[in-house]
Amino acid sequence: MPQRNDRLQPGTNAVASLDAPAPIGWWLRAVVILGALLMATGALLALIHPAMLVSPHDEINGAVHIYAGYLASRNMAMAIMLIALLSLSAKRALSNLMFLVALVQLLDACIDCAEARRPIVPGVIFLGLVFLFAASRLSTYPFWKSEFWTH
Repeated sequence: MPQRNDRLQPGTNAVASLDAPAPIGWWLRAVVILGALLMATGALLALIHPAMLVSPHDEINGAVHIYAGYLASRNMAMAIMLIALLSLSAKRALSNLMFLVALVQLLDACIDCAEARRPIVPGVIFLGLVFLFAASRLSTYPFWKSEFWTH
């Protein structure tokens, strides 16, 4: 019969190895921090100077300010949660949030293409793919397998 103190000693049984998760790698931390900084910067730009988000000839009116506020709240919420989950080392939740950020970026790239903002599309796609790759590396299962969503 196993002793209660066996659980406190690393490597003695399966339960003890589950208690000490591997730390998040430095490059994953860098991706999360860079992504959070970019999202927060976008949020601040939307609040302070929404004209930077549109073409120079577009009119800035009340509707633009309303939607810029929505963009700001979305981006700021994701930036705060990215940093919070990273600081908690909550790998599964962080992986899921990174997948969501990747999906948002890839959908933003589609909208940028549809609205003829092609110069920024490669950067947005690159950021989305980096987040997608990082999310799959952080998870024990790749996102395209059902275990990513169920375990």
